[in-house]
Amino acid sequence: MNPLPQNSQVVVVGAGPAGLATALSLATAGVATTLAAAPHRPAGLSRDRRTAALFNGSVELLRNLGLWDALSAHCAPIAAIRLIDDTGRLFRAPEVTFHAREVGLEAFGYNVPNDALVDALSARAAMTPGLTLHATAGANAVKIRAGCATIQLAEGDELAAPLAVAADGRQSALRQAAGIEVKTWDYPQTALVTWFTHQRPHHGISTEFHRSAGPFTTVPLPGNASSLVWVEEPAEAARLLSLPDADFRRAIEIRLSGLLGTIGEIGPRAAFPLSGLTPNAFAMNRVALVGESGHVLPPIGAQGLNLGLRDAATLVDCVIDALAEGRDPGGSAVMQRYSELRAPDVNGRITAIDVLNRTLLSPYLPVHLIRGFGLYALSAVSPLRRKIVQEGVQPTSYVPRLMRPGGLNQLQNAAATARLASPA
Repeated sequence: MNPLPQNSQVVVVGAGPAGLATALSLATAGVATTLAAAPHRPAGLSRDRRTAALFNGSVELLRNLGLWDALSAHCAPIAAIRLIDDTGRLFRAPEVTFHAREVGLEAFGYNVPNDALVDALSARAAMTPGLTLHATAGANAVKIRAGCATIQLAEGDELAAPLAVAADGRQSALRQAAGIEVKTWDYPQTALVTWFTHQRPHHGISTEFHRSAGPFTTVPLPGNASSLVWVEEPAEAARLLSLPDADFRRAIEIRLSGLLGTIGEIGPRAAFPLSGLTPNAFAMNRVALVGESGHVLPPIGAQGLNLGLRDAATLVDCVIDALAEGRDPGGSAVMQRYSELRAPDVNGRITAIDVLNRTLLSPYLPVHLIRGFGLYALSAVSPLRRKIVQEGVQPTSYVPRLMRPGGLNQLQNAAATARLASPA
């Protein structure tokens, strides 16, 4: 093994959006951080066709990191979210539209292409003081010792720090090393993703058609264009994936029932099997989970990456507060605090999305009636609708500082008060 100098207080493993945001947030707040991940590939090479609808808290985090002005040109505001029952069943729920103005917002958030987001985060990470980038193919093993987590990398190097952040995905080696158990499950569904241009304007409205096979969701992009997440049975998703563009274009038009007019250009398609994952703890033994190492859920309600960015912002709060009080940033108190803050948010949303998805798949009429009554209540009862909208955009129980206006100054002041510095 080739031990490297232990000059970081935190090592983050993995450079997806959640890992990059965690490392960049920690370093920007004043915490000496190492990011261990594969070298960044430009957008044209990664070919990630997905987008993420980022709610306002996530956008505020990007503003605090100085990224939003450059990134916003690639994004489109989401002014409303429309739910349409397209199950074709005997009992159909009423159409429901949630408007951002109902809760005093111009937009719920913005639809952001994953590639553009990762490009922006990676570029800023490369020039952020206090953030060391270490290229690696991955972690082979992790040893948890008193006062330190030591990560053995594929190339033979070792990185060590009081706190390790597992941003290495749903098969996380760090999570396994920490002894954090997970519950996993699969859905009989596959998500097909792409983007397309269309004749009619979307007016900033994201539309979810709830179908018996799963949601068919369009999310605004700049101009007359939208991203698409089409959930289907695996065999049907495979068929759609292989269709010529002309036939696939026609299939989209049929599903939209003319909502966006004639469909024009279609982007490359990709498919992802749907599954779920939740851990028994979000931090343990000097390892904290962020992103898909700590939660996997279906692409319903735009929760996935928003949860990952809240992981990042919440962990920064926990680390800064510990250091400001002279405590170990990877100690048991920090692990417990982070886990307690993330569990209600993550588990509550996973449960809600799982229930909603399974009500679409269920063949039983009583289930359809309950779901329909719930949507009717949201349509008819304004206070209930506003409450659901507010909680869906961001939990009211805990808002991390980086997700508040001016939150970075608060963190940096706390760091300065504690006189944070890289270990010698």
